[in-house]
Amino acid sequence: MPYRDLRTFIEALDAAGQLKRVKTPVNPVLEITEIADRVSKSPAPEAASAAPATDPVHGTTGGHALLFEQVKGSDIPLAINLFGSYERMRMALGCESFEALADRVQKLIKPEPPTSLMEKMKMLPELAKIASYPPKQVKRGICQEIVHTDDADLTKLPILQCWPFDGGTDDQVMVGHPKTPASDSDWIGRYITLAGIYTNAPDGSEPNIGMYRIQVTGPKTALFHCHVHHDGARHQRMWAREGKDMPVAIAFGGESVLPYAATCPLPPAVSELLFAGFLNGGGIQLCPAKTVPINVPANAEIVIEGYVSATETAREGPFGDHTGFYSLADQFPTIRITAITHRENPIYPTTIVGLPPMEDYYMGKATERVFLPLLQTIIPDAIDYHLPRWGAFHNFVFVKIRKEYPYQARKVASAIWSAGQMMLSKFIIIVDEDVNVHDEQEVMFQVGANVDPRRDTFVVEGPLDILDHAAPFCGAGSKIGIDATRKIPGEGVVREWPEILKMSDDVKQMVDQRWSEYGLG
Repeated sequence: MPYRDLRTFIEALDAAGQLKRVKTPVNPVLEITEIADRVSKSPAPEAASAAPATDPVHGTTGGHALLFEQVKGSDIPLAINLFGSYERMRMALGCESFEALADRVQKLIKPEPPTSLMEKMKMLPELAKIASYPPKQVKRGICQEIVHTDDADLTKLPILQCWPFDGGTDDQVMVGHPKTPASDSDWIGRYITLAGIYTNAPDGSEPNIGMYRIQVTGPKTALFHCHVHHDGARHQRMWAREGKDMPVAIAFGGESVLPYAATCPLPPAVSELLFAGFLNGGGIQLCPAKTVPINVPANAEIVIEGYVSATETAREGPFGDHTGFYSLADQFPTIRITAITHRENPIYPTTIVGLPPMEDYYMGKATERVFLPLLQTIIPDAIDYHLPRWGAFHNFVFVKIRKEYPYQARKVASAIWSAGQMMLSKFIIIVDEDVNVHDEQEVMFQVGANVDPRRDTFVVEGPLDILDHAAPFCGAGSKIGIDATRKIPGEGVVREWPEILKMSDDVKQMVDQRWSEYGLG
């Protein structure tokens, strides 16, 4: 089962040998990033579960989760890299394997109809469990053991400056001169990075959790960075059209499934809170915020409350992003802080992004596996897919299909470009069903062997990730599909297609049986 709150999860990581405590004082300006970056790229500790912890391509990485007990400028401990390995992601989600969780998703979205009275009776406990997934309202939570309103101060939190140019000028990024000074008292480059951002539509409907970066600009001010196609930005536009500031809550911690649920590319009609309840095996407890009309996770460590301006914007960024480059500055709405609540002796969770692999890679890999059944509901041709970590989530997608008709690969690529956040995919490579899409060498062998560039590639124009600095326009440019399947008649000029080399099964079986006779070990 997942864990009821952040510290219970941290205690479990500690008991499993997945956590290291840093007791010496450390600086939240750059120093913690350098430590966490080195650890996230180091070997992972031994996995406690029976499921493999090793990436089939890249080996075992992720290091340990880290708890910094003394952060300069704050009395609050800081936790980072909590989700930065396959094993820790499995622990957070309470599953033995991502595939087992994907099976649960499959049964939820496409259940087998009962064929007998006994099968109907067996379904009753499962239906009762489904009824428990919606959030549960409580009057007050541990997140409100201590309440700050007039004395609310963001600078009391151990918020990181992650990279040297964060919060500087675009010119400093382009010429390679960090902003100065980078000191404990400089808050221009400090960012909240691992919080659930809670928003609603103006009528109180459509409760949404996103995970967007928040740049802190002072004790009671911040900036709301949310990409235009995300629900949080859509809500802000709805409030602004009515001439009203949007209430927002920024929540840290809570049930161990919440950070993951906030990042999931769910279908528009599916609530993140409902999905979190599904992952949690029971509804997430919510309580009313103190100064804004929003329900917040009762078991959170810290909650920041405030209002996103309908009219006022300010310069946000640059920010060292998951692409491995700085995303440049732009105008984003300001936030006015009205309260900070927290439990007694809270822990502040955070993350860093940058050149992979980092913590976000493992959260993304969990999504890749868990959401395969959802992808297959809209693209049934897709047998499996893989997002290579060097593709930074959006740059590359490998898909395998069971090819049955001409130009099927083009149809599948077009379907992926219409599937939620996968519309941002820049390179899509389609291979046959006998190819292991998780073996990147094997995929690229198929590209080299099966692709005629003129016949088998197709370029389209469309939306791209706004962080893609190679695009000719912000958020728009070209993307390419590559059909690396065996070609069949009807797909242009196709010569006779050869068979790939493969030993006969009887010879392989004979050699298996005689292997010990050869003295080869």
